[in-house]
Amino acid sequence: MIKLYGTPPTRVIRVMWLLNELGLEYEIHHVDLLKGEAQREDFLALNPTAKVPVLVDGDLVLTESAAIQLYLAEKYPQAGFIPDSLEERAQMYRWIFFLMTEIEQPLWRISRHTFLYPENKRLPQDVELAKQECREMVSVLERHMEDRDFIVGNRPSVADFNAAYTLDWVNTEALLDAAPRLREYLKTMYARPAAPITIAEGFAAMEG
Repeated sequence: MIKLYGTPPTRVIRVMWLLNELGLEYEIHHVDLLKGEAQREDFLALNPTAKVPVLVDGDLVLTESAAIQLYLAEKYPQAGFIPDSLEERAQMYRWIFFLMTEIEQPLWRISRHTFLYPENKRLPQDVELAKQECREMVSVLERHMEDRDFIVGNRPSVADFNAAYTLDWVNTEALLDAAPRLREYLKTMYARPAAPITIAEGFAAMEG
């Protein structure tokens, strides 16, 4: 049985999505970051960085959500979430890296300086800079998606399941206002039967 460590609304949602799409059975082992559960010795043995998600598949222990997504898609190629051609695979990798570095990193800066860091370490001015940078990079993806249904090619790939979670995060920060195509794309992706909960739903579950 596959084990997945983490708790929504963290990036564990990205991995849940692939697992759901592949129809795989898995166990979720909840790790509450705010309560310091990632600092426990047993969890640090899985991931010394004290971050989630972590996937345990037999003897394999794998961290980093995008790496886990790619591993699952490659292990189960029958689902077709890895493009067949080298050129399309290269484009898939390109957009995954773009999402993780150009869009997700500003989102992390916003989170750090609004609630993750102690109040005396928060920099409000960095929040505004991060929002500006995020909007600029979102506009790049908006232009890319103008006449497309999927990030690469004519069917969903790992890049789409990565993008949907990332854009949901952008949306929770109210930074998709100038990206109507991406708002439509986001709704379409989360309408898929195997879609996991949204970030907002994850926060609501935590509060409830």
